[in-house]
Order: sequence, then structure tokens, then C-alpha cells
Amino acid sequence: MTASDFTGLLAAHRSIRQFHSRAVDHVLIDQVLEDSLHGSSSSGNLNMVSVIKTFDTERKAHLCKLHFDQPMVLQAPLVLTFCADSFRSRQWLAQRGARLNFGNLVSWHVASFDAIILAQTTALALESLGMGICYMGTTLHSMTEIAEYLECPDHCLPVTSMVVGWPAEAPAQRDRLPGAAWIHSERYRRPSADDIDRLFSAREVNGWNRYRSMGEDMVREMDEKGITSLAQYYTSDMKYPPQEFERDSQKLRALLEAKGFLP
Repeated sequence: MTASDFTGLLAAHRSIRQFHSRAVDHVLIDQVLEDSLHGSSSSGNLNMVSVIKTFDTERKAHLCKLHFDQPMVLQAPLVLTFCADSFRSRQWLAQRGARLNFGNLVSWHVASFDAIILAQTTALALESLGMGICYMGTTLHSMTEIAEYLECPDHCLPVTSMVVGWPAEAPAQRDRLPGAAWIHSERYRRPSADDIDRLFSAREVNGWNRYRSMGEDMVREMDEKGITSLAQYYTSDMKYPPQEFERDSQKLRALLEAKGFLP
């Protein structure tokens, strides 16, 4: 693959939520995952990750409930759950008479970041084959329930999930913040009020129009709640309510303690 090919692959990325019924080959997925691990950075080469594949229709139906009933979970032929996993490494240490480690917050960061790196490499690999993916942020909010359902042991927790299949839609590319908003030289440069106005201007127009185009019910609810801007929508009860994030943050902290990552 040339640099131009890779740039084209990046430009073609879309979050796909509608899929054809065409099956995804099990052997191909295993090969993609193995290739992706070899092609991903791993802290200390510990490989403290695990990926759980869910093809079974009934099991996907249960995962769909845990992922807030998102229809794409049922429609996609495959769900991949990427886990931070130091359980295997700790077992290896114990069996070799080594001092135990990797049951602490630093190890959670190492393993969870490795899992995210692997997930993104896998996403690019799948997209290069013509498949579509969509990450599910609901993994964070249902981490306890997903871990229990997938029978994750102590020191192993789901970090992110993605649906995988053959795209049945071709959505437009979503906009991103311009480089000036997040690329810094030598040190962090705090944005001024004018910078924020300028850097978010296109996002505020495009994002607002996108959500307002989702149907009359969406528009009606936004109007009833007095939502007049994209920023207000993002922290409203319709999108990312602060009280829900606070509740789930406390739930995550308790889970990290229960699973041995936060003694």
C-alpha cells in the first residue's frame, strides 16, 4: 500500500450502521485480528488485550440490549469486544514464580490503551477489505454488564466494541475540528474566546443541521427542551447528560476496584 492509498483509506472512513445480510468469514476475521496485533504497538510487548467475537444471533440480541438497543448490533453479522486483559499476564507470572504485577491503575491504562490501539488498527484493516465498522461508546456505560455476560475474569474488562459487516449505506464523511484546534507546537496553547468561536463555527452549523434533519420528533423535543445550539444539545438529556456521566464514572471506579485494577 502506498502513502496515497493509505490517505485514501483514511478519507474513506465512515461509521456504518446499516449492513447487508452477507456473512463475514470467521477465518478472515481471525487473520485480520492477528495481523492487526502484529501491526500495532504494545507497551512492553505485553499484549495485554483480548478480543471477544460474537457471531451468534441470540448472544448478539443480548448484547444489543446492553448496548442500549442499537439496531446495528442485530443487523451486523459480528460484534467485536476489545478488552484490557492483564489476567493472562498475571497467570503467566504466577506460573513462572515471578513477582505479581499488573493489578493496578497503571496496568489498567497500559492494557486499555493497547486495546484501543488494536481496535483502531483492526478497524483500518477491515475497512481496507471493504467492510464497514462502527464503534460503540455504550461499552463504557454498560461495562459491568458486558463483562459479566462475556464472563471476563478479574483483571479483564471490555474497553470498546465495534460492529462489523458489509456496508448497506454510504453516509457522507463527518466533519472534524480543524487542525488549528488541536495541533500544538512545542507547548499547549490555550484557545481564546475568539479562537473557540472561530474553530467551532463550522462544527456548530454542520452538527446542528445534522441533528435537526433527523426528523420532526427530534426537532420537537429539542424545541421543547429549549435547546438552541449544538453545545446545549451535547450536554442535554438527549445526548450526554452530565449526571449520567457522573453516575457511570462512579460505577466505573467501583468496577475497577472490584476487578483488581484499582486496589
